[in-house]
Amino acid sequence: MNLKRVSTVARKEFIQIKRDPRSLALALAIPIFMLLIFGYGLSLDIDHVRTVVWNQDASSKITRDFLLNFKNSKYFEIIKYTDNYRDIEHMINSGSVMMALIIAKDFSHYIESGKKAPLQLIVDGSDANTATIAMNYVQAVVSKYNVDLLTSTFARSGINPPPNVDSRTRIWFNMGLKSTWFIIPGVISMIIMIIAALLSSLCIAREWERGTMEQLISTPVKAPELIIGKFIPYFTIAFFDLTIGVLMARFLFDVPFRGNYLLLIILSSFFLTGALSLGIYISVVARTQLMASQLASLTTLIPGILLSGFIYPIFNMPKALQVVTFFVPARYYIVILRDLFLKGSGIDTMWDEALFMVLFAFIMLNFAVRRFKKKVA
Repeated sequence: MNLKRVSTVARKEFIQIKRDPRSLALALAIPIFMLLIFGYGLSLDIDHVRTVVWNQDASSKITRDFLLNFKNSKYFEIIKYTDNYRDIEHMINSGSVMMALIIAKDFSHYIESGKKAPLQLIVDGSDANTATIAMNYVQAVVSKYNVDLLTSTFARSGINPPPNVDSRTRIWFNMGLKSTWFIIPGVISMIIMIIAALLSSLCIAREWERGTMEQLISTPVKAPELIIGKFIPYFTIAFFDLTIGVLMARFLFDVPFRGNYLLLIILSSFFLTGALSLGIYISVVARTQLMASQLASLTTLIPGILLSGFIYPIFNMPKALQVVTFFVPARYYIVILRDLFLKGSGIDTMWDEALFMVLFAFIMLNFAVRRFKKKVA
């Protein structure tokens, strides 16, 4: 391989990129835009569940004390108090509330007599995931109220409470359970995969469309030299995007980075090599920029969002889809980024993901070079 020819091709590609400032601006602006949108717009935290209350036993201090458990919780926001089902039905149907609490008129009487007090909960189930979380919140509040009530009853009677399990939870790596800390590393992985493949998918196709590929073929430049020469400028841009993503995660979204930066650079380089090689392979196959961009989006965007574990846990997917995820590179890179950011893991715990990054880079680069040779022939 002649390094001078490689540098010449790379210099030519840098000039080509410089002549298209709008594409370069988009390549640098899209990662920032996507990080802002996903970082601020996408949250898995369910807070301030909008609630309407019908307290049929409003004169009782017991019911008022019971409702304080919901008022003082950040997970609920009582929007309105009502005295009929029509308002409840209208508010849930219109989407102004998600949940309704109906306290029976003899609620306090049941509590004072030691019986089970009825509490009706009506939940909008059109969003099944949010509804399930909201019901779990209610169950947690009711369970705490029951425990406190039982403890105070025993204390008034001078009886020691029965033995029970005292669960003391300690959360590692994300003590505040902030979904942003979970989402941002996944967003960085998805952005890098999409941008890298999309940028490089146009480089060879552009040559075919403009009729300059025949001129390149007639030069002494060999296929590997041409591929690597075109690879270098886009690797630089993609790595710059990665740097922006890491800095935004660290200083804008306050996601801690507990790992080794050198390990991040090495493993990210392998991932970028694979993603860029995938884009070049698509570019060689497609021959038109429109087809190349569509194929790049199809092969990176959908798998990156749906099949990588970015949002949806892989273990909850059907078995057939779980098998498919093994062929999605973003699945492994997301694990690497989350482990480096949140856990501070080393290569000893990420060696299998790291091995896949190396294989992915080698295989895709080899495919791109071999496919280009075939096209030239």
